[in-house]
Amino acid sequence: MLFFYDHSQIREEFAMKKAMCGTGQIAGCRFSLYPMSDRFVELILGALKATDLSKVWSKTDEVSTCVRGKSEHVFDVVKSIFLHCAQSGVHTVLNATFSIGCPGDSEADYYMTEDAHRLNEERSRLIAVQTDAQFSLYPLGTPDYMDTIYDIIGLAREEGTFTKGVHYASGLQGDAHDVFATLEHAFERAKKSGSTHIVLTANISAHSPSRKS
Repeated sequence: MLFFYDHSQIREEFAMKKAMCGTGQIAGCRFSLYPMSDRFVELILGALKATDLSKVWSKTDEVSTCVRGKSEHVFDVVKSIFLHCAQSGVHTVLNATFSIGCPGDSEADYYMTEDAHRLNEERSRLIAVQTDAQFSLYPLGTPDYMDTIYDIIGLAREEGTFTKGVHYASGLQGDAHDVFATLEHAFERAKKSGSTHIVLTANISAHSPSRKS
């Protein structure tokens, strides 16, 4: 059986999405959490239960969890979930992709009317966890994207969390609150760069047996 595709329609749909890129301010994060323990179900569900999700849109499937809303609430929720899992003391890894400006991302945009108060910060602040992380920033839709990336690396140096550059990523290290602050500050600064669509990926690890003090 042969299938014929209407390429003109595909191009038209792509052009429409491109025109919408950057017009929405809904931020989002899709993440997977990996506690290296046979209690992983208990630890993941416990971290989700301990986190107030009422200011974000959220959905968990068989692979990952997605949260969407104002960027401050997205970071607040993701940090809380990671910390509540990592406080168990087991090796915990978070793999996350943050995004803003995604074409057509408008579902449940009523979460954008929430105020700026972070529901999980007070409880999260009680948890101290040392972390190692690697992140990559992709300021899409701008020809001078490397200038933005270099600026973000400079920001991480200023905040004292930058460790080194590695292939396809930059390393961060420190208290989880400081590392998440750098990631959020990088995300927010990139939003002011003129990029129409920003993607930030991060791998954050706590209690790794290979961690060097």
